[in-house]
Amino acid sequence: MTTVTPMMKQYLNIKSQHTDALLFFRLGDFYELFYDDAVTASRVLEITLTKRDAKKDNPIPMAGVPYHSADGYIETLIQNGFKVAICEQMEDPRQVKGMVKREVVRVVTPGTLIERGGIDESQNNYIVSFIHHNNQYALSYCDVSTGELKVTHFEDQSTLINEVTTIQPNEIVVDQPLTDELKRQFSMITETVTVRESLSDSTYKVNTISHPAMTRAVQILLDYIFDTQKRDLSHIEEVVTYQALDYMKMDFYAKRNLELTESIRLKSKKGTLLWLMDKTKTPMGARRLKQWIDRPLIQRSDIEQRHDAVAQLMNHFIARDTLRSYLNEVYDIERLVGRVSFGNVHVRMNFVGC
Repeated sequence: MTTVTPMMKQYLNIKSQHTDALLFFRLGDFYELFYDDAVTASRVLEITLTKRDAKKDNPIPMAGVPYHSADGYIETLIQNGFKVAICEQMEDPRQVKGMVKREVVRVVTPGTLIERGGIDESQNNYIVSFIHHNNQYALSYCDVSTGELKVTHFEDQSTLINEVTTIQPNEIVVDQPLTDELKRQFSMITETVTVRESLSDSTYKVNTISHPAMTRAVQILLDYIFDTQKRDLSHIEEVVTYQALDYMKMDFYAKRNLELTESIRLKSKKGTLLWLMDKTKTPMGARRLKQWIDRPLIQRSDIEQRHDAVAQLMNHFIARDTLRSYLNEVYDIERLVGRVSFGNVHVRMNFVGC
């Protein structure tokens, strides 16, 4: 009979709370993975698979990465659709007798990645939640890296599919399993779907919404983000409501065939309408332009207001040229604020003087 060591008991207890994630278990200067997690990580990351207690009857598969270079490995796993639970040592091993206290300090998921090298600065990294309640759908989405948070509601499933297709989230959070039809539709966008069957009593960031379904959709989303990130989310903006009917309705195939933001052959920006139009100077501007192309306006007053703003810049060459030169020196303020909130800013990052 195999005897489980106290350290492995601690590992198994923590792993039982994060069964849907690969557990990065901090041991000294390494994050170690065990059992199936180790096998998966060794295959995806192309790292060596070894064994713990190799001389015993049932050796434990094991793989590890240095803690100081873990970000790159984590980003690779996220890009392959995995979640990663980061378990840290909460005490200095040199100051503790016996077992070091460990706990998960963050769960990194495809829809909550904020690290600089893990996401394209010109694109949003959205996470979406939606519910079906009293013959209505409510949908909320957030970019944790920029703080953007929006919510809407509508009556038909076709609008739901079009909204998710337009948003292009890297992760979906729902309160019940998807139907086979929705699984099929959304499989072209993301494979990361999390079911949150129970709601906490949190009213986090939903005090301004009176619509019950929209309130619930936002709450599911923000509770999930808070539970996985386990830290202050004060950089997330007040939720903004919008109407899907204010924008042109295009399904997945129409968007693909028009090559608005992604080419059919190369699956890249080059050769698309976005590629042709993008003369932006900041990552924030690049993301906003993509949003505008993904969601063409249909209300005349909104179109005229946007045209008037463009005309102001077109008719004032010197002011426009000066503004462009200033914008060329501006950092990605939205994501910089997010990284500050997460404690993820390095000393070497410089700020632009005002």
